[in-house]
Amino acid sequence: MRISITANTITTALFIVVGAYVLWLLRDLVLLVLTAIVIASAIEPWIAFLIRRHIPRFFSAILVYVLLLGSIFSLLYFFFPPIIADAANMFSAMPQYLDTLNVPSSLSGITNTLLSFQAIFSADSMGVLQLLITFFGSISALMLIVVLSFYFALQDTGVDDFLRFVMPVAYEDYSVDLWRRSQKKIGLWMQGQILLSVLVGILVYLGLLIIGIPYALLLSVFTALAEIIPIFGALIAGVVAVAVGYSDGGVALGAIVAGLFIVVNQFEANLIYPLIVKKVVGVPPLLVIIALIAGYTLAGFLGALLSVPVAAVMLEFISDFDKRKRRIHHAQT
Repeated sequence: MRISITANTITTALFIVVGAYVLWLLRDLVLLVLTAIVIASAIEPWIAFLIRRHIPRFFSAILVYVLLLGSIFSLLYFFFPPIIADAANMFSAMPQYLDTLNVPSSLSGITNTLLSFQAIFSADSMGVLQLLITFFGSISALMLIVVLSFYFALQDTGVDDFLRFVMPVAYEDYSVDLWRRSQKKIGLWMQGQILLSVLVGILVYLGLLIIGIPYALLLSVFTALAEIIPIFGALIAGVVAVAVGYSDGGVALGAIVAGLFIVVNQFEANLIYPLIVKKVVGVPPLLVIIALIAGYTLAGFLGALLSVPVAAVMLEFISDFDKRKRRIHHAQT
């Protein structure tokens, strides 16, 4: 067996190693750029809708960003204080709940951990700004994400041009086509998931409010966020709500809360999910769970935010690889 190693092979290998090392050094910046690309791609359908109404792209992008950021800050401004009030009261009553549930004293350290969140997000703190800083790490990181995503959104082919710039010439067309297909999958999954979370959160809030469970707003928001995790999200939220109901009103109230979550789960599984999620081309639930865990473990909040888009791209790439392998197999046979 003869193995020939040319100078071109060595150069290519060195280039790959150096490139990987540079990316590792700039991993925080890479995460911010990827987050900006995902955000710009997610709002692209809204910009395209305005462009079809004969509004120039520049003004369409500005209008979408103003409406989007204004809506986010308005929701946080009006809903953040009552949620924090519920959280502060719940954390303060946590020792009583732990005693009611007969939680071993060895787990009492959970209370101190929960109380630390109360200190971070107290009414005297920076409020919405503090929440955003906690998620994104710093004001500069948040501003960079907004600026970069706005830059990508201003250009009709902003993400395509970026991919063509960073990819080798031989793979430019394929990488752009792969991203466009993945972008559609990501957008459909995000739309369906957001709508599903909002509907389930509203149903749980109304149900808990009627039953008279304390911290109904906080529990409903937690349920809506937990819906992002397929299968297990609703179960985790239901266990927390049942524990609060049991601690507040005994077995009867806990059973009523459990019944509420069972009804909502059946309504979701038999009506909401088939109408919203199954009709869009999404990402398999198991892949979503693995991607969220891996993303958060590797890069925290931004990693979790990017996990599903990255999983969608990998799914498309694996699908292309499988199709190519089968074409070669059929051609040979």
